[in-house]
Amino acid sequence: MRCDLHVHSYASGMCDTPFITHFCRESYSDPLAVYETLKRRGMTLVTLTDHNSIDGAEALRHFPDFFLSEEVTCTMPSGTEIHLGVYGIDERDHAEIARRRSDLVSLLMYLTERRLFFALNHAFSSLTGRREASDFEWFASYIPAIETRNGQMLRRQNDEAGRLAVQLGKVAVAGSDAHTVWSAGRAFMDVPGARDVGEFLAGLRAGRSHVCGGHGSYGKLTADALRITGELLRETPWTLALLPLAALVPLATFGHVASEFLFTKTWAARLARSGAPPRMLWQFQTTPAR
Repeated sequence: MRCDLHVHSYASGMCDTPFITHFCRESYSDPLAVYETLKRRGMTLVTLTDHNSIDGAEALRHFPDFFLSEEVTCTMPSGTEIHLGVYGIDERDHAEIARRRSDLVSLLMYLTERRLFFALNHAFSSLTGRREASDFEWFASYIPAIETRNGQMLRRQNDEAGRLAVQLGKVAVAGSDAHTVWSAGRAFMDVPGARDVGEFLAGLRAGRSHVCGGHGSYGKLTADALRITGELLRETPWTLALLPLAALVPLATFGHVASEFLFTKTWAARLARSGAPPRMLWQFQTTPAR
C-alpha cells in the first residue's frame, strides 16, 4: 500500500511569513482535489497533514481509504519549534494534541500511551526557526521516525535526515510536503503486503516500508510559490495591486534555498564533529492503548 504522509490543504491556515501572513494561505488546495490527485498518482491510502488542524478532513471522511492525521507544531524544551507528523488519530487525539503541543514531555507521553505513530518532519530545515544541540538529544530519546524524503527539501537535506535516521536507528518516512495539488504524491511511503490502514501503520512502525519519490529543488519550490501566488490573486482580488511583486518570487525562493543549504551544512558539520549519536535522555514506559 502506498501513501503520501505529508500533504497540505487550505485547512493549514495562513502562512507565517511576515506581512504576507495577513493575506496569504499556506495552501489553497481543496481537500477533494488533493484526494483525487493522490489516487490518480497511485496512492492506495490518503491522509492530510494540515498544520495543527483536521478541518480539511470533513470532505474526505466518507472515503474508506482515508485516515486522519495532522502536522503538529511543538515547542521543544530549548524553546525551539519542530513539526511532527502524527498519523491515524481521531478527534479526541487532535484535541489532546492541541492542548499539549507546547509541552513536549506531556505530548510525548500522550502519543506513547495512545500508541500513535509519529515522525519528525524536515529535521535539517530552518522552516520552524533555529535549532539547538539539545534538540537532537530529544530526537534520539523518543522520536520513533524521521522524515528522510521530503518532496520540497533539497537532496542534501533529505540525505542528512537519512543519515541521522540510520545513526539513531529510526524509521524512515516520506511525503511530498505538497502545498499545491501539483506537488501531491511526488514522495510517499510503500508498505508491501499491507491490506488496510491498521496494517499500513503497523508496517511503518515496524520499519517494513520503503521510501519512494523525488527530492525538492529550487525549480520545484519556485514553481509552487508561483502557483500559490496565482491562487492568492484569484481568491483575494485586491492583491492584484501587489502583482508586480510576483516578479520577486524567484529571488525570494533563491534566498530561501540558500538559507536552507547553509542551515543543513552547519548542523550536519556539528553532528559529524560530535563523533557519536546524541545521548539518550530517557525512555518512556509504554502503556497499551485501550
